[in-house]
Amino acid sequence: MKFNYSLDDMRCFCAVAQHGSFKQASAALEIPLSTLSRRIAKLEADLAIRLLNRDAHRVQLTHSGQRYYERSLPLFEELNDVAVCLLQDNTQAKGTIRISAPVNFGVHVLAQHFNAFLNQYPDIHLDLRLSNQTIDIEEEAIDIAFRVGDHNADHWIGRHLTNIRFVICGSVNLNLYSIKTPSDLDGFPTVLCSPMSTWKLQNTVSGEMQDHKPNSNIRLKVDDMSLLTRAIQDGLGVGFIPDYHAQPLIDSGELVQILPQWSNQPRGCQMLYRDRDNMPFRLHLLIDFMLKRFDSHRCYAQ
Repeated sequence: MKFNYSLDDMRCFCAVAQHGSFKQASAALEIPLSTLSRRIAKLEADLAIRLLNRDAHRVQLTHSGQRYYERSLPLFEELNDVAVCLLQDNTQAKGTIRISAPVNFGVHVLAQHFNAFLNQYPDIHLDLRLSNQTIDIEEEAIDIAFRVGDHNADHWIGRHLTNIRFVICGSVNLNLYSIKTPSDLDGFPTVLCSPMSTWKLQNTVSGEMQDHKPNSNIRLKVDDMSLLTRAIQDGLGVGFIPDYHAQPLIDSGELVQILPQWSNQPRGCQMLYRDRDNMPFRLHLLIDFMLKRFDSHRCYAQ
């Protein structure tokens, strides 16, 4: 049997049963007494059963009405709890944020900012999904995604955080003196990290562009930047490393930068999120936090 009554009619009935009075229920629901009476009558007609006994002085539940009330009331209490939780989403710094980011950028750049955010907001939790594969951020119900380079997330807002340059590095124990120009890299022992199979190089002084595609003497190919760096440090060959990862190792003397006037064109890192309308408060907090942190880092670097 198909029932056509509405949840709103059920809510009206529960209010009458709870208050024991049509007048008090209409005041609580803020609807006219005539409207309330009509809705209860319609609910009884739709269910084909009497729920209330009415007389001039009082309202009483029938046996069926009592059973219906006992089963219906918890549903509305649960709906009210859900509404309260949703309201808290818009006003309180609490809850979980699901984040997607590339592995290396997440570990070496984003992690420090996430940790600072969690220390500042102890009731917010981060569910961090690090992957070098392009995932479907819609299907994975991601709240905020970080992407390096181009992205195909249509209808998502992208906020630029920073630029990344890749630099050519080698081991301090490797004989690198013969490398004077990008063409000298041909045939030199190389370690590759996919998907960076072609090094699109730009001279930072002249602006000249050259592509270097290692296709011989590739000693190792990996898909993780930490493995790439370790292999370069151990002298397996030269490699292409992001500057944020390479610079501390260059400064400490663990790596040597090769052809320092050549690097790739800057690759932008963006923070992606849906429009900010009706966004949970915790997402507003993280977005603003990350924008301020990266802006302050840019100011400090200048």
